[in-house]
Amino acid sequence: MTGKRKRKLAMPDTLIIVASVVLLVAILSWIIPSGTYDYQEMNINGRIRNVAIDGTYHTIDKSEVTTTGFLGFFSVLYRGCVEAADVIFMILCCCGTFGVVVKTGAFHAGIGTILKKLKGKEILLVPIIMMIFGLGGSVFGMASEFYGFYPLIVGLGVALGYDAMFGFAIIAVGEFVGFMGATLNPYSVGIAQTISGVELYSGTGYRAICFVIFMAISIIYVMVYGRKIKKNPGASVVFGEKNIHAFDRDELNEYSFTLKDGLVLLDVLVVLVVLMLGLIKWGWDFPQLCGLFLLMSMIAAAICKWSPNKWCSEFIDSAKTAMWGCILTGIAKAITVVMQDAQIMDTVIYGLSNVLKNAPHAVSAQVMLVVQTLINFFIPSATGQASATMPIMAQLADIIGVSRQTAVLAFQFGDGLSNIFWPTADIVIICGLGGISLQKWYKWFTPLFLILFVTQAILLGIATGIGF
Repeated sequence: MTGKRKRKLAMPDTLIIVASVVLLVAILSWIIPSGTYDYQEMNINGRIRNVAIDGTYHTIDKSEVTTTGFLGFFSVLYRGCVEAADVIFMILCCCGTFGVVVKTGAFHAGIGTILKKLKGKEILLVPIIMMIFGLGGSVFGMASEFYGFYPLIVGLGVALGYDAMFGFAIIAVGEFVGFMGATLNPYSVGIAQTISGVELYSGTGYRAICFVIFMAISIIYVMVYGRKIKKNPGASVVFGEKNIHAFDRDELNEYSFTLKDGLVLLDVLVVLVVLMLGLIKWGWDFPQLCGLFLLMSMIAAAICKWSPNKWCSEFIDSAKTAMWGCILTGIAKAITVVMQDAQIMDTVIYGLSNVLKNAPHAVSAQVMLVVQTLINFFIPSATGQASATMPIMAQLADIIGVSRQTAVLAFQFGDGLSNIFWPTADIVIICGLGGISLQKWYKWFTPLFLILFVTQAILLGIATGIGF
């Protein structure tokens, strides 16, 4: 016995993990050959996008690109925040807006009323809420539009007697598994099918079956976890941790649903409907989303007869809670900046496409899934990944005997699920919004990720077998 206590190894903060990935990619910027495809402008569903031209990949000498050195590593953290400014402001706007709406008490009154009617069957809220978010992602491609709901749903998970991870999973898994099981998602299915020369929104029936299967698996996984920690709170992956969004069940019981609450919720519903129409029919983006959300919060404040100063105070206080997520968003964007400077993204796509070209025919669709999942680490954007990869993948699908429809399916599966796995994608943002550490998320989510990944592979095998 030395009398010395062993020091417990502390897990690094999420910020350190993401910065470490930036450092790793910075090192790889010197090692991975630089190269690029030629790109052409293409009108896709009313928007002009730059699309890669298959067969045009060529290498570039390192002297013609910018690799990231010692000082460059620290500078690129700043540049990442600048590049992500539109996303960062959108996050602040969403959180400020929904923070105002939540503080009106309308959501609490509505949920409290529902819980009183359920009388001990609160677990039934899980499939309902998850399906609502799932359909938003599957049909309309909504993801960032839901950011403002994270504090509320995370807090609800605690109030129901579960934990913050339970609440976080309801919304995170719901919306992103829905995004993965896209049926009419204009940002993944719509763009990928257009680029691939596949009839727009064809194959919706099989995609709908995939969506139902994915959502069923996810809902069961979340509910099983909920029941486990209900019986044994010590089984919680965040046991003993206080979440910044937690509130008590008693707080819900204090609210009674009034006409004011109904008008506030109607305000939210009308704005979300208008937003969906704008995103799908009128080509709206972050500027219109932010403008609409600001208007929504002002109307909610007016309904509650708040003064302009009170609206400002509540909006700013709510936006402050998103600051950690905003910083993580900027740091994660630095990864993309490093790869763009060194021009190594297309090299990765080219190398992985060659792997796919030599894959055994029997598992070609599954290898395509693996390739798209890996590419999403480097291009964590549905529209960006579709524009960069689908011109190549569509041609490869013809060569390896896989239908282009199945190639689109592999793309949406690979892009969607890994959005809540890779630290370069959305998971970093929403963990910051929900007050959940990335390490704890991986501990909770990795088993579900593997289950869903295997399910994806099986569904792709079926698609190939039925000539989808």
